[in-house]
Amino acid sequence: MTSCTSATIAATYSSRIDSITFPSKSNISIRIKGPRSAQIRSSLSPPVIIKFQNKSYHQVSCDHHQQITKPCHSPQWNLLQRAAAIALDMVEGILVLKETKHQLSRTYDPRVQIAGNFAPVPEQSVKHNLCFSGKIPDCINGVYVRNGANPLYEPIAGHHLFDGDGMLHAVTINGSSVSYACKLTQTKRLVQEKELGRPVFPKAIGELHGHSGIARLVLFYMRGLLGLIDLSHGIGVANAGLVYFNGRLLAMSEDDLPYQVRVKPSGDLQTVRRFDFDEQIHSKMIAHPKRDPVTGELFALSYDVVKKPYLKYFKFSKDGEKSPDVEIPLEMPTMMHDFAITENFVVIPDQQMVFKFQEMIKGGSPVIYDKNKKCRFGILSKEAKDSSEIIWIESPQIFCYHTWNAWEEPESNEIVVIGSCMTPPDSIFNECDENLRSILSEIRLNLKTGKSTCRAIISSLEQVNLEAGMVNRNLLGRKTRYAYLAIAEPWPKVSGIAKVDLITGNVQKFMYGDMRYGGEPFFIPRDLNSKKEDDGYIMAYVHDEKTWKSELQIINAMNMNLEASVKLPSRVPYGFHGTYISSEELAHQV
Repeated sequence: MTSCTSATIAATYSSRIDSITFPSKSNISIRIKGPRSAQIRSSLSPPVIIKFQNKSYHQVSCDHHQQITKPCHSPQWNLLQRAAAIALDMVEGILVLKETKHQLSRTYDPRVQIAGNFAPVPEQSVKHNLCFSGKIPDCINGVYVRNGANPLYEPIAGHHLFDGDGMLHAVTINGSSVSYACKLTQTKRLVQEKELGRPVFPKAIGELHGHSGIARLVLFYMRGLLGLIDLSHGIGVANAGLVYFNGRLLAMSEDDLPYQVRVKPSGDLQTVRRFDFDEQIHSKMIAHPKRDPVTGELFALSYDVVKKPYLKYFKFSKDGEKSPDVEIPLEMPTMMHDFAITENFVVIPDQQMVFKFQEMIKGGSPVIYDKNKKCRFGILSKEAKDSSEIIWIESPQIFCYHTWNAWEEPESNEIVVIGSCMTPPDSIFNECDENLRSILSEIRLNLKTGKSTCRAIISSLEQVNLEAGMVNRNLLGRKTRYAYLAIAEPWPKVSGIAKVDLITGNVQKFMYGDMRYGGEPFFIPRDLNSKKEDDGYIMAYVHDEKTWKSELQIINAMNMNLEASVKLPSRVPYGFHGTYISSEELAHQV
């Protein structure tokens, strides 16, 4: 959500960002060392006032009710470690001072990336008996949980929206009783930073670019070697995806293992542990695993940006037993945020967004768009023991950050993939002048001829940016007619929901209204036995930028009319992906 946004800075500055106040009310105050003040205008947010003054690190406290400026615990370091920590902190201070003498790119300027309702909020313990209007459908009895980035500490330099600590927002519905809670996922990274009272882990996108990024990596590993931080339990933020599998709610980002989070009977949230599937997995796992609705199996990928194998495929039985890894041969480390499954295959996109750390030596970002690389999709049997039978089909100039579904059409020997094709591909990570487009597309991969085709599903006259969404998950991997997607306009905000007929291209819209924006729509079928694919409801968080109030809206998927709206006790920032867990599933939670 991010980068190619138009932003006008109505003031200049030359000194370092010294503090950011993360409020739960209607404004975000960013303080920069010095006497001046300025105003930001950005497509990310309404105008935001910046106040320039000195202030120490600001933290939302561990008990969620106070704001404190000291660590939760004092680290137990010896004399040598304390001296080393002071020296490394001094080096980091010089580095930050040097970095912030130059204007930050919009793709990692915190004044753009976490402005307005992208700004973080404090944790909220469960609030019961929420007010709602309309009638909540009887079939919705459970909890809707959505993930998002919510940095606990101020960015001391560059920060990208994707860099924030993971926070879950949960609305529990039990008949006419509705509750809400939001909690940070207690990753190993976050726990250590809370002990130190400051951010010490590098921001993967906001800070790791150019020579300063190399210096930050050196500082990071020096702190690890000296025992100032523990690098052995991952560095992930768990802020992107969510899946409920085998009695566990898993929060994940592709830079680490998942984290298990428990939904308490009260509706509150509790981080349980960094979850390695009972010591079965020791590598990272992408944030979009796929659960087969028929077999109950979970399919996943793991990619490595440093060493071979750069990509591995594996699956879990419905009882959580992992298969052996299948190493997928790739020439270079490639970003694989998402993939797809059909009834019998996994569909693996090998696209043009790659990792080249040598670009940092040249002063650039390690995440780049390689125009010379050929885009292709790999088709592999779900039951594969190795990659010898993978079929690669080239699909020129296609970059799907997300895929919504895929299925087999045996009569034509084709695999059909539904995804949003994004141009320019690197617009989320690198600054560019070209306007971002995200076009819902049908990609056909012919297993017999090895050829591919791609077409826009919606006519050019009705074309809108569509990103974040889903199909009826009970039909995942099988042919579907409808997709429910976020209307990502003005990018990166979401102004409504599009129900798209994948056959005719017809679009039904539900718009949130003036200065009201939401996020990913989540479809819940009314009845598992219903013969109508769209017989169900769509849930989405919506924020009103005029009143600064947030709510959960429930929309009838068949007619796209509002059924009910739950008033939430605090602001819900724009975020990423979510899931719904029924009360029956919660009853078997581990």
